[in-house]
Amino acid sequence: MSVPSSRKITQILRAELDKLVTLSLTWLTLMGTFILNLLLAAAFTSVGLQGAAGTQSILNIGLSSMGYLQAGFIILGILATCSEYTGGQIRTTLTTIPWRGFQLSTKYLALAIITVPMAFIIAASGVLYTFIMMRDTAVVIEIDTMIEALVGATGYLTLTTLLSAAIGALLRRTTPALVILLGYYFIVSPLSRDFLPHYFPDTAGYYMYMPPSSNEINILTPMQGTGVLMLWTVIFITVAIVFYRKRDA
Repeated sequence: MSVPSSRKITQILRAELDKLVTLSLTWLTLMGTFILNLLLAAAFTSVGLQGAAGTQSILNIGLSSMGYLQAGFIILGILATCSEYTGGQIRTTLTTIPWRGFQLSTKYLALAIITVPMAFIIAASGVLYTFIMMRDTAVVIEIDTMIEALVGATGYLTLTTLLSAAIGALLRRTTPALVILLGYYFIVSPLSRDFLPHYFPDTAGYYMYMPPSSNEINILTPMQGTGVLMLWTVIFITVAIVFYRKRDA
């Protein structure tokens, strides 16, 4: 099968962006995640104000919701790839766009284009809220440190979304993908964190955004954490594309 021209690739990307933008669940998920993040930021900030706030950093408190916030982006990634299998829309897509590998690759690119700004806005909203409420009590942080942490948080949420989308493409069903991923991130990983190595996606990704602490051993640097999570994401995306090209819709 011939490789599509650059113009066709642009058209495929535009089509994938249109599908994600017009999918109501995309915006419902992002809006729900944004609201949840503000509620959690308010809760963690309230605890910080009542406790030993002087020993805590605004950044640490503002990013405390990341462990819960990632659920929205996991759901977003799964919906992006599984929604087409509902009602057989995938058959229409493959009839219109026969280049399967390029089609799925551009879907991931379109998903990243939407996820990056939304991830930054949502992560920054929690930190901004905490800064406004605790600027006179908590430990002040350097602006460069804040930007690095927010970039790391954005990268973590984006890579988590793409990883979830790849697993969604492999399973092709929303419910099993949600059960497996949410089960891992919120049950298996927290319970086994002391026994498993620090090279799993969520544990490695933690070091992407959380500032190093002098009170604990920092297993990975932010760059190492980014590299590990990126490797997991690339592996799953590659496997998803291979299976997508070989099996029936």
